[in-house]
This record gives sequence, structure tokens and C-alpha cells, in this order.
Amino acid sequence: MTEFTSDLLRLLSTRGYIHQVTDPEGLDALAAKQIVPGYIGFDPTAPSLHVGSLVQIMLLRRLQQAGHKPIVLMGGGTGKVGDPSFKDEARKLMTVDTINANIASIKTVFENFLTFGDGPTDAVMLDNAEWLDALEYLPFLRDYGQHFSVNRMLSFDSVKLRLEREQSLSFLEFNYMILQAYDFLELSRRAGCRVQMGGSDQWGNIVNGIELSRRVDGTEVYGVTTPLITTADGGKMGKTMSGAVWLNADQLPHFDYWQFWRNTDDRDVGRFLRLFTDLPLDEIARLEALEGAEINEAKKILANEATAMCRGRAAAEEAADTARKVFEEGSAGGSLPTFAVEGGSITVADALVALGLCPSKGEARRKVAEGAIRIDDQVVSDPMQAISVTQQVKLSFGKKKHGLLVSA
Repeated sequence: MTEFTSDLLRLLSTRGYIHQVTDPEGLDALAAKQIVPGYIGFDPTAPSLHVGSLVQIMLLRRLQQAGHKPIVLMGGGTGKVGDPSFKDEARKLMTVDTINANIASIKTVFENFLTFGDGPTDAVMLDNAEWLDALEYLPFLRDYGQHFSVNRMLSFDSVKLRLEREQSLSFLEFNYMILQAYDFLELSRRAGCRVQMGGSDQWGNIVNGIELSRRVDGTEVYGVTTPLITTADGGKMGKTMSGAVWLNADQLPHFDYWQFWRNTDDRDVGRFLRLFTDLPLDEIARLEALEGAEINEAKKILANEATAMCRGRAAAEEAADTARKVFEEGSAGGSLPTFAVEGGSITVADALVALGLCPSKGEARRKVAEGAIRIDDQVVSDPMQAISVTQQVKLSFGKKKHGLLVSA
């Protein structure tokens, strides 16, 4: 592991955030002597970000913890284009109203992770629509288009992969990397931003911004990327059978968020504690060394800490209490997914879909046939069985997914 002199790169290195740095020595020296504003861009493609974006949010948190200034850049402008990086097809274009509504919803999550304000290391949130919407096409092409080689743009993996799969890449999407590079230039001018961070798939876009800033303004800026976060079994972080693990509470109940972390593979516990909690490294070392049934205690701590950071300590405690009642005492807790049944009854298949335990009735029928579904801890054999709901009924999928049916 490289020995860094700055608190920033030492923190990022020891916690496992660094995949590539454009100029490690230069950034290390800069961060050791001054406050470094750094940014990450987030495109508002939905009303909430999901756990797949969490490592980037935590990266901004670490930047602030090390005494530097986080800039959250919302892609109100680039969101109108859509990032083609490693995508098989173009994203559906969103209306301006949808983009603005998504940004307003996403903003609320960042306040749990960062301290915003007017101070030198306080976080700020900007929207690239502020400058991208005002660009005039011909002046932009003349002033900045000359600095981009199409040959080089075609060589980036994110573009090559799309072309090799013979998937159409529109000229609109092809412009995305130029716009992202321009964002870095604008932020360096407006906010003194000196580092852009992002996932490993953003390396080409980040390098473009660094080169544009150097060529146009002669400014030295830097890039940091994080490794692709996969689970021990090779899966993509945050992708589950029941869909995305959303950060916003109105998109995913507290208990489901807590349970996602509780279900972490034994092999991932230490890494996820370093990335997604503020626990000291020596405590994490102790927890990840636990074996057998004891590792479950480490998973509960991971779930508590990760949930408290995103949803608040009260939400974490409520979810942990519900889990304890459901799994250890056999009773139903109050923060499980709940569905109010009208008319007094509902079929097992309909209930599984309504509670979000299965994505479709077909999947519900398959899981019933496999013996994976229980009503109040009794195995169900018929997906069309009517569940009479006069009081609270617990429906379970396997050992770890539960929901409550209540009378409307």
C-alpha cells in the first residue's frame, strides 16, 4: 500500500476506496497543504439513489472528514442526455419537470451524510443545468470541441463496449463525456474544485475533464476512482431479487434497508464496515475476525451503523428491534413492510406481490411450490389459498424476508 502524507489519501487508502488516482503524488501534496474542494456527479434518473451510489456518497463524506470541501453536483443538465458509460442502450429521456422533482427528492439523503453550509469545508450542492442550459452550440463547439479527439473518444472502454455489441450510440449520448469534462472546468473556475471522484467506469470521463482544464485554463486538477463494489459471490452491490435497495425511506422501508445489510455475506463484512460505516479500523478488525455464529453479531452492527447513517439512529434501532422480535422471539415487529387488506381476505400470491416479497404472481407460485412461503411460520402449499385477515398476519419468504398483512 502506498504511503501517503495527507490525511485524505491515507483515509481513502486504508478504508479501501482507491482504485486509480491520476497523479497520486501531486494530489497528496496538495491535500497536505490546503483545503481541496472535490466533486462527484449524480444524474437524477429516479426519485432516489440506491445502494450502488453509496460508495460515492461515502467518498464525499470521507473528503469532508479529512478536512476538505465536498461538492455534490446534480446532473440537471447532463440528465437530459444520459450517461452512456457501459450501458447497452440509451436511457429514456426525461422531462425537465421529472428531473427537477427527482433532484428535490435525492437532495434529502445527502443531508444525512454531509454537513452543508457556508464554511470552508461545508458541503455545497450545485446543478450543472445552471451552466449547461446556457451554452450556445456554435460557441461551445468552437471553444471546446477542438480539444476532443474523436479517435480517442472512440477508444474509451465505455464507448468501445457499446460499439462492439453493435448497440446504437446516439450523437446525443456521445456528447455526454464532453459535457462532463466541461463540468470539471466550470467547477474549477466557479468553486476552485481540484479533484473529481467517481466509480471506475468514470475514468475516461474524468481524464477528459483533467485534460480540458489543463489545455483551456492551465489548471492542474486530479481524478480519483473507486473500485467496482461487488459482493463476495460476484454479484453487483445493491442488486437483490426484489429490486434496487433505495436510500430514500419513501422508496424502501427502514426494515428492508436494515435487513439488506444484515444479509451481507460473511466474506464481505469487514470490507463493508470499512466502506459504509465510521467505526474505527481496530474495531472493524476485531469484528471481521469473528467466526461461526459470532459473525452474525458483526452483521447486526453493520446493519445498525449503515442504517443509522442513512435513516437515523431511531430508524436503525426500530429495525433492529423488529428483527429481534421476528427472528429471535417469533413475533412480528412494527417496522416490517405492511399491506392493508380490504374485504377481509387476500390470496397468498396477491399478498406476496403486494408486500414486495415477490415481483410477480408467477414468481410467487414458484416460491410456494418450492416450500419457501410461510403464513405465521406455517408452510403454504397453495398460492391461491385465501388468507383471512381480521388481525395482523405475518407472511414470510424464506428465513429473512417478512411482511405484515393488516385489516384495512
